[in-house]
Amino acid sequence: MAQHGVYVYEKATSVGVPAVAESGIPFVIGAAPIQSAANPAKIGDPVLCTSFEEAEAKLGYSENWKDYNLCEFMFSHFKLYGSQPVIFVNLLDPTATAMTEVVAAVDMDVVDRKVELPMEAINDTTLVVKAAGGSGSAYEKDVDYAVYYSGDKCYVEVLADGSAYDAKSLNIAYHKVKPDLVTTGTVALGMEAIERCLGGLGVVPDLICAPGYSHDTTVAAVMAGKAAGINGMFKAKALIDLSTKEGDGATDYSEVNSVKNAKNITDVNQIACWPMLKLGDRVFHMSTQLAGLMASVDTGNAGCPYESPSNKRLQADSMVLDSGEEVDLTHAQANILNAAGVVTGLNFMGGLVAWGNYNACYPANSDVKDFMIPISRMFGWVGKTLIKTFWGKLDKPMNRRLIDTVIDTCNIWLNGLVGNEYVLGARAEFRESENPLTDLMAGIIRIHIYITPPSPAQEIDFLLEYDVEYLTSALQG
Repeated sequence: MAQHGVYVYEKATSVGVPAVAESGIPFVIGAAPIQSAANPAKIGDPVLCTSFEEAEAKLGYSENWKDYNLCEFMFSHFKLYGSQPVIFVNLLDPTATAMTEVVAAVDMDVVDRKVELPMEAINDTTLVVKAAGGSGSAYEKDVDYAVYYSGDKCYVEVLADGSAYDAKSLNIAYHKVKPDLVTTGTVALGMEAIERCLGGLGVVPDLICAPGYSHDTTVAAVMAGKAAGINGMFKAKALIDLSTKEGDGATDYSEVNSVKNAKNITDVNQIACWPMLKLGDRVFHMSTQLAGLMASVDTGNAGCPYESPSNKRLQADSMVLDSGEEVDLTHAQANILNAAGVVTGLNFMGGLVAWGNYNACYPANSDVKDFMIPISRMFGWVGKTLIKTFWGKLDKPMNRRLIDTVIDTCNIWLNGLVGNEYVLGARAEFRESENPLTDLMAGIIRIHIYITPPSPAQEIDFLLEYDVEYLTSALQG
């Protein structure tokens, strides 16, 4: 059919908009009191949370951090550092017989119309309430009594219109969860959930944490393996706590290096931490607070991880061992730990700060892109951005226009990083020597990215010299 008129057609833009990757997003695995959650998440699934309230509703919350390590992390990350989001994976399953224990029926006193049970009590059909002595039929939930969680307790409260309202004691049987059955083996296996973050949540974490479990050799190794390539392509950092327990870990700074090597915490994708932190009466694994600090620093730099967390204030007033004994490091002792590839804390000027710029691979690995925390994180972040930006170009016809679009998009974005001083210099090139004809025929394109993130200024030297010329000039004048 003939067309008569003026027509306008649109053509694809020759330069794309980069899909800049997120940074400072933790993936945290372990146990939470999910039996107390108002809207419990699915066991073993990655759960994205952007606030403490959301995390509490999906996972529950307890001050018992030794049993429920996810609660330690949600308190630190949301309340102390004001950072978000976090991806949690809870492995404690109240519906699994292997993770629960039967508590036989016993008479319990009613105080202020309530009977107090431990938080581990499960509010399901296994909770049976009867009159004292256990005879007769069971009372009806939400008619004769209600069950709710508050603080670190589970309460059975008699209702005003129910037949148990005047009871002085109740006979109660229930099942309870056993959080200690979430073991290092459970966590190592559960780490596979990180592969579902992108598909299920649309987010790829770049900090892998398992406070309370990461000191284990197997868990640390699995974390390092996942950090090497989530979904086979995205880099992350595994934050590893070196044990501070007597007989299992380091109770003095002089023992840290030998424990680190014995536990094989030497991977380029691991950040080793020692010891623990304390704020008031609360004790934190250092990996927990370091994740919050790193996320906070990244956020302050528009999501770019080019700045080190070292010499930034921790939300703690002291460092401690697992036993509660305080650790007070001198500047020289903290530097010895840094030289062994361990991030620690230092209370020297301006309060307690994180101290250390090296990944756990240091000093064995001397490649600056591998051993320096902010530089290695920048390489991972740039790589993630490139993958996300150009994934949509896969399987397009491979022609010069496609190559030019990729190179131009890369260089415009990289120039922006240079302009913001996130990197000292960067460029993208399509080099003939790296793209042989046989590879091009097979549909393989190689774009060479040159990039130089700034190293942290971890040593500043001043040279003081007595200048005689000033003396002669002053006196002769």
